[in-house]
Amino acid sequence: MEIPATFFLVGIPGLQSLHFWLAISLSVMYTIALLGNTLVMTIIWVDSTLQEPMYHFLCILAAVDIVMASSVVPKMVSIFSSGDNSISFSACFTQMYFVHAATAVETGLLLAMAFDRYVAICKPLHYKRILTPQVMLEMSVVIIIRAVIFVTPLSWMVSHLPFCGSKVVLHSYCEHIAVAKLTCADPKPSCLYGLIASSIIVGSDVAFIAVSYNLTLQAVFVLSSKNAQLKALSTCGSHMGVMALYYLPGMASVYVVWLGEDTVPLYTQVLLADLYLVIPPTLNPIIYGLRIKQIRERMWSMLMHCLFDHSNLGSRTQSLFRP
Repeated sequence: MEIPATFFLVGIPGLQSLHFWLAISLSVMYTIALLGNTLVMTIIWVDSTLQEPMYHFLCILAAVDIVMASSVVPKMVSIFSSGDNSISFSACFTQMYFVHAATAVETGLLLAMAFDRYVAICKPLHYKRILTPQVMLEMSVVIIIRAVIFVTPLSWMVSHLPFCGSKVVLHSYCEHIAVAKLTCADPKPSCLYGLIASSIIVGSDVAFIAVSYNLTLQAVFVLSSKNAQLKALSTCGSHMGVMALYYLPGMASVYVVWLGEDTVPLYTQVLLADLYLVIPPTLNPIIYGLRIKQIRERMWSMLMHCLFDHSNLGSRTQSLFRP
């Protein structure tokens, strides 16, 4: 078996003329994702009032979003802006592993957050008894272990296939199927495993989430208070928006690959896969920051605190230099 020293990432085949503008767009989105998710994590970490299970899972989600975006965007920007498209064999499969592991963890977190809303709305009197710190820790560990169990064979199977042909990956990151197509052996077992694994994880999570929200919405519309209904729907709406951002492009990016280039152009497949890894980390903190009152108020107070402190510091500095 020949192990290539490096692979070469094409970027987005057919859209090379737009690479510079894509680099700018990705840089802006990545900056928003880093700042937004870091801010959400910081607020939840330092604010003692935000210690409910929902904020525990939201904090982990923000961390996973940072990992997901950081595993691909810096290299994408390097490719699109300077043409630095080489990536070592080990770095390629490390990137592949973190991308798929982060997506598997994220879908598990969305399921956990849907369960949290179900318990909070349908069983409010038993909320703290059901979702104890021990239970939250166990759920988080199970989500991570499940991701490792499903993702490890995926990267291992491809990395142990022989590579004896082209080293050019027709993608902007080391996407599983794009790399598997470069092997001399039949890549179908690895590709089939990837499809089955993603279908099991996503399919089961979506099914449980659908059941959870069906029961939750039934309980919401039974509430006698309109204010209580609006508050519950507002919180659920944030989760549903995040899930739509995650699952719809994700499922589309996976299944269009199986339709082939005759049905869906290659640049559409690659662009969709890229946006799937960048848009959710960028918009998640914005959605939660605007929709969840506690986080929105905390963000505003921190912003005002920073602005007034800076203003007061500037005033004191000027007064020191006055005659």
